[in-house]
Amino acid sequence: MGNTKERILAVSAELFRRNGYTGTGLKQIVSEASAPFGSLYHFFPGGKEQLAEEVIRTSGMAYGKLFDLLIAPAPDLVTGLEQAFAAAAVTLRETDYADACPIATVALEVASTNETLRRATADVFTAWIATGTAVFGRFGLSEDAARRLTIAVITGLEGAFVLSRSLRDVEPLAVAGEAAVATARELLAG
Repeated sequence: MGNTKERILAVSAELFRRNGYTGTGLKQIVSEASAPFGSLYHFFPGGKEQLAEEVIRTSGMAYGKLFDLLIAPAPDLVTGLEQAFAAAAVTLRETDYADACPIATVALEVASTNETLRRATADVFTAWIATGTAVFGRFGLSEDAARRLTIAVITGLEGAFVLSRSLRDVEPLAVAGEAAVATARELLAG
């Protein structure tokens, strides 16, 4: 699995997604990455905070590409949204409700206590909104309508992840998907 730095980033992303920022220890990261402890500070001299910031930014950009991968190729916006929410449900079930969004997990945990990580999560969410707005605009929505739908989709998806993980049921994702589709239909008709 790549070089040491890539392994540390990949393992950290998974652990932050599953256990949160405070629930993940540096020894656990280097152990699961099969990396010497000193390598963590070699690549991330700012320690856990610097590592978390890089994980947030790199994971965030990867997750942002899902708009282009899952929705943009769809024959229409409604189908794209249905497919995206269905894919999220499959991922949650297949990972026993452990893999949701690492950005939201960290954002909820540290947004009011760690300005560096709050800024990183805000930057990622801002990028997602811009990407989603552009993708949804290609389906004929005005920029304002595309932005509103993007925010509705992101908040619906993130909230559904929280409920689904807690309830160990994908029903919240199905309901959030239905709400996103209804909003899209309304905005397309308007």
